[in-house]
Amino acid sequence: MAQSALVVTVPEAEAHVAHLRARHDPVTALGMPAHVTLLFPFVAPDAIDAAVLDRVRAAVAGVAPFAFVLREVRRFPRTLYLAPEPAGPFVTLTEALLRMFPEHAPYGGAHRTIVPHLTVADAVDPGMLPAVEAELRASLPRDGAIATRCSEVVLMESSSGRWRPMHAIALTGGVA
Repeated sequence: MAQSALVVTVPEAEAHVAHLRARHDPVTALGMPAHVTLLFPFVAPDAIDAAVLDRVRAAVAGVAPFAFVLREVRRFPRTLYLAPEPAGPFVTLTEALLRMFPEHAPYGGAHRTIVPHLTVADAVDPGMLPAVEAELRASLPRDGAIATRCSEVVLMESSSGRWRPMHAIALTGGVA
């Protein structure tokens, strides 16, 4: 099924999480890089046109590029993730996109709260999470933090069955 998503890719995390994501996050095998999701599901890939891209640009126009750190390991019931610090800019981006695209609630509206996260292991047997978490902690840098910067929102699509970047929308809202 063809899908799209608006994400912030985090290439700096790959060296620390790729081996775990390859084993424990099914979307990795489909080409999705390490990322923080902003909106998924988004507009069907065949319906993405210049007008949709203009609306995405308008939604994120007020957001400046920002630095963030992935340090804190957290869990949902069957998911292990890294929480970005600060989380606020990710929430701001998601809320801005949601105002522009209210018909595309994050995760189809399955969750009431926006919790920015970089998934490391998904749909895992809860009994396995402690071992996966220990392996994640051991693979993080010595100081425990992956420092990076968000300067764009990436529109990913999977019309071929594999995820690939379709467009990158630069954050231009001021200086950060």
